[in-house]
Amino acid sequence: MDPKASRDLTSLRREYPIIQDCPCNAGPYRRHTRRIVETEEERSPRLSTMAQRGQDSRAEEQRNSRLSDMAQRGQQRRAEETEEQRKENTFWGERNVHVSDNICKKN
Repeated sequence: MDPKASRDLTSLRREYPIIQDCPCNAGPYRRHTRRIVETEEERSPRLSTMAQRGQDSRAEEQRNSRLSDMAQRGQQRRAEETEEQRKENTFWGERNVHVSDNICKKN
């Protein structure tokens, strides 16, 4: 371990004396000390991975938003088609009633 990291660990032990005595709190202490001695080569890929995950998350949110919009537009389109069909069926239904009335009157 390099001298600077050793010095950092010593200052941490002075700053957090309870942590070193209690095994239940050793996890956060170890994570903190590991980050202190982490080199730039080790940190860079980790930060890159975190950035990539953030980009992936944003891209997925955009995809989900677009899919939701598409589904909503499809639903509206189907509702409009149903309304148009209802009007058309009503029109042809009324017309057929009048035609059949005329046929019955002729006979």
